[in-house]
Amino acid sequence: MFQQRGLQDSNGARCYDAEPFFERDRDAASRPDDPRVIRPMTLGRHARHYLLIGGVQWLVDWGVLVGLSHWGMAIEPANVAGRIAGALLGYWLNGKLTFAGDETAIGRTQLLRFVLMWLGTTTVSTWSLGAIDNLAGLKWAWLAKPGVEAVLGVVGFLLSRHWVYRK
Repeated sequence: MFQQRGLQDSNGARCYDAEPFFERDRDAASRPDDPRVIRPMTLGRHARHYLLIGGVQWLVDWGVLVGLSHWGMAIEPANVAGRIAGALLGYWLNGKLTFAGDETAIGRTQLLRFVLMWLGTTTVSTWSLGAIDNLAGLKWAWLAKPGVEAVLGVVGFLLSRHWVYRK
């Protein structure tokens, strides 16, 4: 997969480059939509992947919250249970897909950072939904959950990209 390719400098002398060179991608590199070309993870790609995975995560989280609270559990423990269900899915998927790269990892340090971030965002989310439930009722808390989680999702994205998954 790796090979040295000969290049010529401005004086015509031959030099060698040890960077990865994929033979099959030589012609594909000129076409930006070709899936065979390996592209770096940019902010836009990180954001798209985070939104996709976050959408699935949120559906799991919200479904657990609504189901448990509908069956009589208080909103606060139902929210924590929903966030645990979403977090189990999101930590792994975001680490393996969204933020995967040479400068990132999934290990003990990253898990500890994720847990610290999760505890902070879960505290804010649970307090917010409990306050909304007390003031306006359970159905308003269900409706407010997406907005609360959207704000916390922005915070989570920034922390994940720049702190949680870093080596």
